[in-house]
Amino acid sequence: MKDYTGTGTLLRLALRLDRVRATAWVACLVLFTTASTNSNNELYATAEDRARLAETVATNPAMLALGGRAFDLSTTGGINAYQLVAFMATLIGLMSILLVVRHTRAEEESGRAELAGSAVLGRKAWLASALLFVTGVNLVVAVLTALGLQSTGLPAEGSWAYAIGCAGVGIFFGTIAGITAQLTDHTRAATGLASAVLGLAYLLRATGDAASGSDGGLEWLTWLSPIGWAEMMRPYADENWSVGLLFVVFVAGLVAAVGVLIDRRDIGGGVLPPKLGPADAAPALRGPFALAWRLQKGSLLGWALGFAVVGAAFGGVADGMVDVAADNPDIDELLRDLGGGGDIVDVFLATITSLIGVVVGAYAVQSSLRLSGEESAHRVDPVLTTAVDRVRWAAGHLTVAALGSVVMLTSAGLAAGLTHGLNSGDLGGELPRVLGAALAHVPAVWTLVGLCALLFGLAPRYAALSWAALAVALVIGQFGEVLQLDQSVLNLSPFTHVPGLPSADLEATPLLLLTLLAAALVAAGLGGFRRRDIA
Repeated sequence: MKDYTGTGTLLRLALRLDRVRATAWVACLVLFTTASTNSNNELYATAEDRARLAETVATNPAMLALGGRAFDLSTTGGINAYQLVAFMATLIGLMSILLVVRHTRAEEESGRAELAGSAVLGRKAWLASALLFVTGVNLVVAVLTALGLQSTGLPAEGSWAYAIGCAGVGIFFGTIAGITAQLTDHTRAATGLASAVLGLAYLLRATGDAASGSDGGLEWLTWLSPIGWAEMMRPYADENWSVGLLFVVFVAGLVAAVGVLIDRRDIGGGVLPPKLGPADAAPALRGPFALAWRLQKGSLLGWALGFAVVGAAFGGVADGMVDVAADNPDIDELLRDLGGGGDIVDVFLATITSLIGVVVGAYAVQSSLRLSGEESAHRVDPVLTTAVDRVRWAAGHLTVAALGSVVMLTSAGLAAGLTHGLNSGDLGGELPRVLGAALAHVPAVWTLVGLCALLFGLAPRYAALSWAALAVALVIGQFGEVLQLDQSVLNLSPFTHVPGLPSADLEATPLLLLTLLAAALVAAGLGGFRRRDIA
């Protein structure tokens, strides 16, 4: 047991360091699930509403891929399981990946793990404490989620099956992150590999679920995905508790594999040897922008692929919203509250592109805050000892964030426009309309880039507040009208000022003002960074 000496101390340290971050994750996940369940219970309050939804879903593989496996849509519990299990399980898996990598590979990369290891501390204590911490967070999410679902009137047994399945996915991918943290020697690589496994699991689940509505014979692919296992526990549809054994068996095997890997590497290094680069940099890598692109291109390409998949999925179901809204006036009213007036398909596309714009904002914040990561890890110091000045270095990363945001929105818009255009039979007309609706959110996303630059330049200790700003924008932009917030509150989100294309007319003035605001924020941030001390 000497390998685990100090695990309890490190666990308390993790709780101390992440008390705010973990609490925010738990609160957001539980509140979103409970609020969505309440909304669905009202939207599908009658048997006729549920029957119409079941008929629509049964004939639309895209809706099955986007939502999940539909076992019993005759009850509100079954509808909530269909719409929420796959989505929430994926979010919980992402949370677990980020938390485990933060408390394992990030601690080694920063040198804190080596410093702590000089005391009485076991070799596997860091990993064990991280896995215990993430397991505890997932269990808290499960308990509060189950209680929240029951508070909406749903049966207890189905609520616990829902919650335990999602928590099982979180613990599974937390362990996957533990493995990738042993394989690589960089935080971003460990996070990227684990996220790739999560993305593959989601695609396998989506393919299997889409095939479940036909005789394609590919529905077995769902069983290859841990997200699919959460669905196969069949919440609110004759729960299958035996599926939970899959989580127990595979997590136990992954934990054993992590234990073997950690014994095969040195602290600070990874099992996979780093690839040696050339002695001299290529001409294309001899500038700050090229360096920023080199550091962030993997993340950018991964995000772009994900947005292409999401855009294609939403574009594929757009035409089906006509029948859904016609059969259920409450859904029609909800979509119009979120996406404005006009044709219901255009309203749906406006709602979806607005949501995609906010999520692209998450990429923009992550990419922009790479500045803080490079500074805190002291990797910026040797760069600035060369002929590269501060403003050029920071501007390189901000340019990648800004242009990368355009790539994300273009990827989602092209994919959504392509699938919707093919379904509607008007590819030439619909593709540019949907693409334009997506690109209209570029100035709003750039405003978030500007806010990150401002905080990094003037108040680097509070740069992480950019995530809070994104959360506020998400709540205001997606739920502001529904919650009947005052217009002065709605105006706090830059996405409020984006015209709801394609269901609304294009207004260039607010987009121009947002662009000028973003430029002013970036200029102020770069000016502050130029004058303050490094680190």
